Amino acid sequence: MDKQKGEEMTDEEMLNGCMTNSEHAQKFLFNKYSRIMTGVCLRYADSYEEAQDIVQDGFIKVFKKIGMFSGKGSLEGWVRRIMVNTSLDYLRSIKNERFNVTIDNVSYKLKEDQKVESDLQAEDLLKMVQSLPTGYRTVFNMYAIEGFTHKEIGNALEISENTSKSQYSRARTLLQKKLEEINYKR
Repeated sequence: MDKQKGEEMTDEEMLNGCMTNSEHAQKFLFNKYSRIMTGVCLRYADSYEEAQDIVQDGFIKVFKKIGMFSGKGSLEGWVRRIMVNTSLDYLRSIKNERFNVTIDNVSYKLKEDQKVESDLQAEDLLKMVQSLPTGYRTVFNMYAIEGFTHKEIGNALEISENTSKSQYSRARTLLQKKLEEINYKR
């Protein structure tokens, strides 16, 4: 039975409601996790709008597969894994278009009129990561942020383990160059 609108739900009530396709429970789950998951998807996407599309696709998968959640581990972690996999599915679908961008095709110079504050904000770092070529960005996110191994990354992206290591190394180098360009000192 659905709780009245505006009332809080426990995770158990939310899960049970989602398993019976309760619109209220699904909305509650979406509202609870959509902001966090947008941040996850934004690390893989080129734009906020693209991340929003991935989040929407990801939540459709969450609602279809909610019965597969075993209760082991956190629900947020399970949803996050679906969002990462949905992001990777999206990147694979556009792989031929932009996955293998060369360094020469990417501009790393800040605009002259752009002022840089001494303290880098999380938003600034996100923008730097987003400016990486798609392949570098994806491997960087999976390895440095999501904690995948290079072997797992290789399997997920259908690339070799060494390619994963190479793209991660290049991503780090490019990020370091960007930080140097704005005179960021550790």
